Amino acid sequence: MPTSSSVDHSLLANAIRFLAIDAVEKAQSGHPGAPMGMADIATVLWREFLQHNPADPQWLNRDRFVLSNGHGSMLIYSLLHLTGYDVSLDDLKNFRTLNSKTAGHPEYGHCPGVETTTGPLGQGLANGVGMALAQKTLAAQFNQPGHDIVDHYTYVFLGDGCLMEGISHEVASLAGRLQLGKLICFYDDNNISIDGEVGGWFADDTPKRFEAYNWHVIAEVDGHDPEQIRHAIQAAQANQQQATLICCRTKIGYGSPNKSESAASHGSPLGEQEVVATRKALSWPYQAFEIPTEVRAGWDGTQAGQQAQDQWQQRWQAYADAYPVKAQELQRRGAAQLPENWAQASQEVIKAIQTQQQAIATRKASQNCIKAFAALLPEFLGGSADLTGSNNTNWQDCTPLHEDPAGNYLYYGVREFGMSAMMNGIALHGGFLPFGGTFLVFMDYARNAVRMAALMQQRVVFVYTHDSIGLGEDGPTHQPVEHLASLRALPGMESWRPCDGAETAVAWQQAIERQGPSALILSRQTLPAHARSAKVLAQVSQGGYVLRACDNPQLVLMASGSEVALITAAAQQLEQVGIGVQVVSIPCLDRFLEQSKKVRDAIVPPHAHRLAVEAGIGIDWYPLVGEHGKVLCMTSFGASAAGSELFKHFGFTTERVVAMAQEFEGLQP
Repeated sequence: MPTSSSVDHSLLANAIRFLAIDAVEKAQSGHPGAPMGMADIATVLWREFLQHNPADPQWLNRDRFVLSNGHGSMLIYSLLHLTGYDVSLDDLKNFRTLNSKTAGHPEYGHCPGVETTTGPLGQGLANGVGMALAQKTLAAQFNQPGHDIVDHYTYVFLGDGCLMEGISHEVASLAGRLQLGKLICFYDDNNISIDGEVGGWFADDTPKRFEAYNWHVIAEVDGHDPEQIRHAIQAAQANQQQATLICCRTKIGYGSPNKSESAASHGSPLGEQEVVATRKALSWPYQAFEIPTEVRAGWDGTQAGQQAQDQWQQRWQAYADAYPVKAQELQRRGAAQLPENWAQASQEVIKAIQTQQQAIATRKASQNCIKAFAALLPEFLGGSADLTGSNNTNWQDCTPLHEDPAGNYLYYGVREFGMSAMMNGIALHGGFLPFGGTFLVFMDYARNAVRMAALMQQRVVFVYTHDSIGLGEDGPTHQPVEHLASLRALPGMESWRPCDGAETAVAWQQAIERQGPSALILSRQTLPAHARSAKVLAQVSQGGYVLRACDNPQLVLMASGSEVALITAAAQQLEQVGIGVQVVSIPCLDRFLEQSKKVRDAIVPPHAHRLAVEAGIGIDWYPLVGEHGKVLCMTSFGASAAGSELFKHFGFTTERVVAMAQEFEGLQP
């Protein structure tokens, strides 16, 4: 999207530098070095190549721009302000203050034009890989001869820190295999990190590393020479078969006489005297936050952006005329709307599974749900981190993306972190509902990407199988103990641990309908099916409900997943000796605790004794059992043995539950 202007490049780039300098100085907090160093690259990219419309930040075919080195947030805020987005000069002056659009790191949903929340290094790169994959797949699914309606680029800025993080290897390796030709990354090779010159701890030959990944590498670009930058971008765009890494030699804190090329300009204000000296060195005679009229005019991208979108809109209309069904479907998916028949069709799936009353491992029940829902949702984009056969995340009619770019299933390889962050990028791009699987215990590898999904409230489904010590012989390295509690502790995450096929179907339905991330926690071992009336089945979506009712319960037994069968058996024994027991299944504790007190009290009566059972740590259950209630749970790691033997060894037996129940004071037959 070329923007014509007679204003000198250095003046345009310096506008970025000094907005960053001034905002950080005013806030007395922030990172001026990266914006100062990358200003020349950003100026060429944003003014001459980036396809975007400041008046419509959600335009379907816009190029995506990701600042993976998100600590340099004033770079993107300056760009958004200068090009005409709804980011005012006052917003820049309020950098890093409460409720400001210009947060300490770029935050998705808080600032127009910010495509993803960045800050945890490497994840922006991973998001970018996910976005580029989504673009390629969406294009393969919808573009037609003569109608390249989805044809945008994903541009990523990244630094040494991003490349040191292990996730960069995971996603760069996969991006090379998938030939993401519209992914163009700029490596800010400034030789500085927080601890100083990186040579003591980062001496990789980065160009060779990325060549080994099958990337197109453009090395030794002077990041302060606009002509070299321009030619590098043109060469990158000319190669549609490989992702491109443009290695740009830059000077962090460019223009600062005393702090350039040093860690002193990385993460703190330059200081009043150094700001004055930098203004003099770069011949910038203007006051803080002052941008000359001609420089503003040179940066303004509103007219060119609207023209670019209008031209695309003409192409879109021709596409819609020629392929009306595809156009309507692309609009629906781009808006993240479910099909019109979703509500009725998904309920029919749930009812059918309930009617079958099949004893089944919930990982297998999940696969059955995926198959049924995939027939309704062409936006499904599934995958697994090298555990497809164990996670059961594939389905009969799925097509691997490494075989067909228009497919709907991705073998991520052993890349749990990369998979999770890429799924975030896929969701952010739009047009797909991504889900991916691994063992629950390996959620630890991906923890920060899962957290970012919750922070950004993205519709991503994390499928975690082998949910407890019940997985058996693989032993404590593979047996999750604290992981479910960790997921439940995440604000904005919903974690479902179903006890049978019907609950699994409800969990999938709710995850699909939710505008936010969900985790499905599934068993390896076979679990029995539970009978439910239509009324009870409709209550599962509350997160907790009465599975086995009692008119005047003295005791409430509650659990999730495999332990529901255990408490049901214990309830039967207790009832035989005259103790009134209500059995409560709580597949989603997060959602149940959000219900009104009236709803919760009807399910877990306050007057009754309460006992919760979970084959993991039990900290989550104390808000429900109360001060005088009990929790039967794990207090250690697991062991190597058959799952049934381990349940007995750690006390998850009917006899133990009955004995603990009978210990309640005043509980009499």
